[in-house]
Amino acid sequence: MIKIDQVIRTRRRSLAIIIRPDGCLVVRAPLRTPDSAIHAFVESKAAWVYKHQAAAAANPSPAAKGYTEGQEFWFLGRLYPLKIEASASAPLAFRQAFILSQKALPRARIVFTNWYKVQALRVLTERVTLYAAQHGFTYQGIRITSAQSRWGSCSASNALNFPWRLVMAPLEVIDYVVLHELAHTRQKNHARAFWDIVKAILPDYAQKRKWLNENGGKLRLG
Repeated sequence: MIKIDQVIRTRRRSLAIIIRPDGCLVVRAPLRTPDSAIHAFVESKAAWVYKHQAAAAANPSPAAKGYTEGQEFWFLGRLYPLKIEASASAPLAFRQAFILSQKALPRARIVFTNWYKVQALRVLTERVTLYAAQHGFTYQGIRITSAQSRWGSCSASNALNFPWRLVMAPLEVIDYVVLHELAHTRQKNHARAFWDIVKAILPDYAQKRKWLNENGGKLRLG
């Protein structure tokens, strides 16, 4: 039997399996789903589970950031070096490199997280607004979260949620996630009708999803 590391029960309507960067298996399930049904569902997806756990083992998450000169951080699909300056006026600035104030070094993780949250809200608001206008999607606002095991969600009321670390990914990958969640405003599950919506707008969506599956574990502060 496949080991399930965590079951998260919410008001969602369907079962979903998530393989974390460390290989742990998480199942998201409707509130009253019996354990037997959850295990049966996981076993039915055994090939998928083993494939993604193997990929996680082959590409372990990087060690925690040390916030030292030259350390690299992701932003919009590229790595940029960290520079620490004693005279920096802002805690953190971005000028084709991350400029961290010496005074902010003791709280560098918080400073970086807050910076990414601001950028994520800006970028995701732009992309959601663009695609919603172009393709007639209707949604109920955008929220930036600290989720670690999913790249986006769409509530029953069509509110969209995205983790701040998504802004580390390339823009075309961000667009895929945006379209994925906008498609859920019309089709809540992952039936063929859902993927037809995504493919009609982004024919090469599978390539973007593959990039995220292979590199998502790198998009974190550690």
